[in-house]
Amino acid sequence: MYTQLDIETHFEGKLKIAYLNQPETMNALTKPSLSDLKDFIRECSNDPAVRCVAISGRGRAFCSGQNLDDAFVTGNEHHDHDIIRKIVTDYYNPLVLELTRCKKPVVALVNGPAVGAGAMLALICDFVLANNKAYFSQAFSNIGLIPDTGGTYFLPRLLGRQMANYLAFTGKKLSAEESKAYGLVAEVFTEEEFNSKSMEILERMSNMPTAAFKLTKKAFANSYNNTLKEQLELEADLQQEAAETEDFIEGVNAFLQKRKPEYKGK
Repeated sequence: MYTQLDIETHFEGKLKIAYLNQPETMNALTKPSLSDLKDFIRECSNDPAVRCVAISGRGRAFCSGQNLDDAFVTGNEHHDHDIIRKIVTDYYNPLVLELTRCKKPVVALVNGPAVGAGAMLALICDFVLANNKAYFSQAFSNIGLIPDTGGTYFLPRLLGRQMANYLAFTGKKLSAEESKAYGLVAEVFTEEEFNSKSMEILERMSNMPTAAFKLTKKAFANSYNNTLKEQLELEADLQQEAAETEDFIEGVNAFLQKRKPEYKGK
């Protein structure tokens, strides 16, 4: 179904991992790969069997950003002065929206360099797990562009205005450890431990109360624009919604019965 992705399924279908699968270009993004990723995220979001989603890259890189040959050489598009706008609006923006509104946790497994749009692809996921050999670079300025893939929205919120400007203007490479220190990465593992440690976290996420995660993501997303009063009211509404889930009932019963809960994600 997906020509640009290598899909793995784990834990009886609870976890799905999409690997960008163009190692010869360091998994540079193309219109087909962006479309495949968007469709993959949408499918996982709507599949009740899927409890957790991850994105990674085959080979030595996570993603090297936009494939410039794909942007400018395909067909006659190199004659179109609006080609960049069209790629951003038709391919990048729909992917960003699918990722940020996905009903399931989306984890970036950054196994190597994440550059430009590739860095932002990782950073717009719910959290990032990184190999200690990985690095992140907002390399847009190196070719005279601005951060896209949600970069101008998320970077100031993640880093503050000064560091967002600094990284956007300089394209500085941040190591995985530096990125963790700045709050861009949740965990950094050695190259030898990366796969096993990441899978431990993904397995845990796949067996947690997924419905509550969906509501938590909704609350966090709304916090950017809400007043404190509005956010508190939203918390009350969403907490009631969470309390009506099967997972909440199971969690309470397991606590009272002093046993491990068996969540269904409902």
